[in-house]
Amino acid sequence: PSVSWTGVSIQTDSIESWRLRPIDKTGERDWADGWDTLWTPGEDGAQRTLETFLEAPVEHYAEGRDTPAKRYTSRLSPHLKFGEISPRQVWAAAQQRKLSAPQWSSAIDKFLAEIGWREFCYQLIDLFNDMPNTPFKGQFGDFPWQNNAEHLRAWQRGQTGYPIVDAGMRELWHTGFMHNRVRMIVASFLTKHLLVHWIEGERWFWDCLLDADIASNACSWQWVAGSGADAAPYFRIFNPIAQGQKFDPAGEYVRRWCPELADLPKKFIHAPWEAPPMTLTSAGVTLGADYPHPIVDHKSARQGALDAYEFIKKAS
Repeated sequence: PSVSWTGVSIQTDSIESWRLRPIDKTGERDWADGWDTLWTPGEDGAQRTLETFLEAPVEHYAEGRDTPAKRYTSRLSPHLKFGEISPRQVWAAAQQRKLSAPQWSSAIDKFLAEIGWREFCYQLIDLFNDMPNTPFKGQFGDFPWQNNAEHLRAWQRGQTGYPIVDAGMRELWHTGFMHNRVRMIVASFLTKHLLVHWIEGERWFWDCLLDADIASNACSWQWVAGSGADAAPYFRIFNPIAQGQKFDPAGEYVRRWCPELADLPKKFIHAPWEAPPMTLTSAGVTLGADYPHPIVDHKSARQGALDAYEFIKKAS
């Protein structure tokens, strides 16, 4: 484009010509293509999102917030991140909703607890400025991370062979968002099944999440890894098969983001390698071609994580 003043004309580059946003391997698809159909930025969009959530979905928040195939969460995180709405506004509106719909009070309180967690993260990072780079619990400085580059890449691409993990990572790449339950599952898988440093996951989320927030991102990754304040115990290792079966029992979420598995029966949707050959054939799935074999064995990986934790316990 050309910028002109009286008697002066300056030729400038277009933002598009700088190619700042990632594109796919073909060089044809804009990474953010279609995001405008998923999000409405700005204060008006934030207020509408809050109002829509408090009108009905909040009723199911307590039990539905862990169901990735359904939209029972607020989707306010990008608006909070960009300052389009404040935590105080959200808090006040939710408290007002409790007065008009007292039967939803417990669900709203659960939602407000999550707003409180966000503020807790901000308090932590204010007191401990190096949270994005340094384990809150010093003993984790000696943790024997493996940092296998191939494993990290498979995780980033949604090619781990564990459908609930892969569905989450693909949702992240295509939408800039991931359901909170699935965030915990994929983070646990990276840090405990693959023994890849939580900082690698933190960086990838920072690159890909529309709601990437330095405080919540750092604190949440450390929470899952076991190194953070009030963290989940390190020996709490999510079984990705069981997590998928519990929170996506019909496989609706997996079928949406891993369409190559869409025709598998519900019984095998979260563990396709357990399906008989005839079942795989009738579903059009060839493991190792259409969909990868698991990159690690769950039981072996779990034991490896526990052994690593024992190592730092003894070292300290």
